[in-house]
Amino acid sequence: MRYSKEHKQETHARIVRKASVRLREKGAHGIGVADLMKDAGLTHGGFYAHFDSREALVIEAFNHAMDRGTERWRKVVAEMPPERRLAAIVDGYLTQVHRDDPGHGCAIPALGAEIARESPKTRKAFALKLEQMIDMIADQILDVPRKTARKQAMATLATMMGTIVMARIAGNGELSDEVLAAGREAVLGRAAAAKAPAKKAKVN
Repeated sequence: MRYSKEHKQETHARIVRKASVRLREKGAHGIGVADLMKDAGLTHGGFYAHFDSREALVIEAFNHAMDRGTERWRKVVAEMPPERRLAAIVDGYLTQVHRDDPGHGCAIPALGAEIARESPKTRKAFALKLEQMIDMIADQILDVPRKTARKQAMATLATMMGTIVMARIAGNGELSDEVLAAGREAVLGRAAAAKAPAKKAKVN
């Protein structure tokens, strides 16, 4: 049976969506192609009608997850005054919900360590999306030169993502909640300090 181009595109998008969730849940090597196709309601044999390789699916699934995350941030900041936007992103990211649902969360804490060991092609795709996230955060850092905003954005993202990794390692109890709270305080405290005017030294 021949399917229309639109049907193939819809099927392809469904595979990517399903794989995006499962890869974040199980890791880049924690689930095989057959299971990924089964999740999408398809047979293993149909895989190569949509993807040249498993790597191609991993890259598309990762890109899908990152794009969705960035789009969520855009929706958050669109509803906030400029001075509240960074805090809104941080508060929405460093939550118990995000910690407990890696399949629908940020792909970097879920897959970053594995992707760092993948092929140059996969790492390049990962780095491109990471840079887009850095720029997105930098856009919310006001009243500093762009180069400074990017540096602060990198530090902010590193803290946010590391906090989620640590919180997941700690489980979902008191220690984990403390890690989340400490991460929020570190990011937002640093942001407040960066905006505060420097105190002039007293002259005797």
